[in-house]
Amino acid sequence: MFQTSRLIPVAALAALAGAALLPEPVAVKPAVVTESAGNDADDPAVWIHPKAPSRSLVIGTNKAAAPHGALVVFGLDGKTRQRIDGLDRPNNVDVEHGLKLAGRRADIAVTTERYQKRLRVFRIDEKTGMLEDVSSGGGIPVFEGREGRGREPMGIALYLRPRDGAVFAIVSPKEGPLDGYLEQYLLEDDGAGKVKGRKVREFGAFSGAGEIEAVAVDDELGYVYYADEDVGIRKYHADPDHPLARKELALFGRAGYEGNREGLAIYATGKGKGYLISTDQVKGNSRYLLYRREGTAADPHDHSGVVAVIEGGADSTDGIEAVSQALGRAWPKGMLVAMNSAGKNFFLYNWAEIEAALRRR
Repeated sequence: MFQTSRLIPVAALAALAGAALLPEPVAVKPAVVTESAGNDADDPAVWIHPKAPSRSLVIGTNKAAAPHGALVVFGLDGKTRQRIDGLDRPNNVDVEHGLKLAGRRADIAVTTERYQKRLRVFRIDEKTGMLEDVSSGGGIPVFEGREGRGREPMGIALYLRPRDGAVFAIVSPKEGPLDGYLEQYLLEDDGAGKVKGRKVREFGAFSGAGEIEAVAVDDELGYVYYADEDVGIRKYHADPDHPLARKELALFGRAGYEGNREGLAIYATGKGKGYLISTDQVKGNSRYLLYRREGTAADPHDHSGVVAVIEGGADSTDGIEAVSQALGRAWPKGMLVAMNSAGKNFFLYNWAEIEAALRRR
């Protein structure tokens, strides 16, 4: 006797197929949990102290309207070192070393100030670890000429071009077109020791579903990645002057996600090698999918295979950051930092413990 098969929706089949592609997750616990950022933690960045790595800092956003929006600066012990209030919904933040400013090289943190439609730039003082606003004119306007939420900046990644030391900000808005979603700005001294920005290009495809917030740059290899959150991860050249600057190099990470594709980070394990880490935003226990940074031997832009999955107990993670440099004896192989929605804070995972967990699987 034949039994009628139960039909399975196409979407469910796709989800099942995607889940089957993933390795078994490894569970890790945060080594440090930061204090609360306030109203709504969103995105972290790490500043590495150039002389004393154990004095490095985690800089996170408190994504709220002014006067409660803030950058919150934590030590590696998770304790608050500084709070810069009065920002108008700062979404994402990134850090870069070596901007030429007032005749010297400066380390900077740049955040998107969404409701003011601009970037805010902060110099990081090496001696004190304190942040000081060095935004020319109070802030760098972005997405001029666009309308509505298309003018509101969300994601940001900074790129230091190796050949000349130029520093760029690559920014994504809340809404954007199917082509040219992102904008890129050259950051420069305005002649008075403040930082101005000049738009150098629009680029980047968009599926039209969801939005684009997570952006990450690989300075060494010269690539920018961003998460088209309902579709996959897209890859382009980060140098706006590259002859193939407008060509999409890869679209991957299209299956295996339970939630939105959110934060992205690069973890280097050697020259040109390592991982691109992508957040799967899962309520209660977000996952972090690791792709090969170097691609494959046949194709450096083939990142199709997930090589590992990490679960760390963070709730609905949005932004992440990864550092492979030793940050003192307590962090011999750096760290992974993940936003934790439930606690409105950030989890700091010791990469040495992640590596040990991956070896045990």
